[in-house]
Amino acid sequence: MSKVNYLLDFFLPRLCSSCRKKLNPKEVVVCDDCYYKLEIPSSDYLDSEYKNKFAPKNYVDDFRAGFIFEQEKPIQFLIHSVKYDKKFAAGIYLGRLLADIFSEHIKSWNADLIIPIPLHRLKKLGRGYNQSEFIAKGVAKELKIPVSKRLVKRVKYTETQTHLNMIQRKENVKNAFRTVSQNKLAGKKIILVDDVITTGSTVSECAYVIKQAGAEKVYGLFTAIASH
Repeated sequence: MSKVNYLLDFFLPRLCSSCRKKLNPKEVVVCDDCYYKLEIPSSDYLDSEYKNKFAPKNYVDDFRAGFIFEQEKPIQFLIHSVKYDKKFAAGIYLGRLLADIFSEHIKSWNADLIIPIPLHRLKKLGRGYNQSEFIAKGVAKELKIPVSKRLVKRVKYTETQTHLNMIQRKENVKNAFRTVSQNKLAGKKIILVDDVITTGSTVSECAYVIKQAGAEKVYGLFTAIASH
């Protein structure tokens, strides 16, 4: 770290996005203590979740999630810092982590394009940004895959999925998305990026319209997966 950055850290200390402890010069976004509390799911667990969530309909061809989402744990605080506190650097950091953890797996997808799951324009207007765009940006920087934010739109304003059961979640996001340009999706391999996956209803609905537009493959990449 340069002398200028040391001085900035002294006068404007960087804080861990999880525990709010002052970061040391070598730590980025999250302190080492919180980082080592992040639980990474096994490949077997993710493969099992794929069979449960996506295999029956075949809209999503494969997926990966970096961490197990747990309430009141560092992963929740880290994601919420991006989603609600405008900590954009944390979003890019999470994207870079995903790219690093799953580098070889993602490369096997041979993807042409990354699309962050879009927010409805009213929700984006209220929040001011789409947190998934920053996660996607981090992945793109590491893996040199272009990002598009304009090929898919969320046309249905949906209530939060947090307190809905699986059937309600599916109905809530039904017909929520539409594609803008079929020509730019036809024959492409697409990675959909989002912060947390629970039942997979949202990404399945988004993947469905992308497949309808002619995409060859659709994959999912998520910061965390909610355990049940």
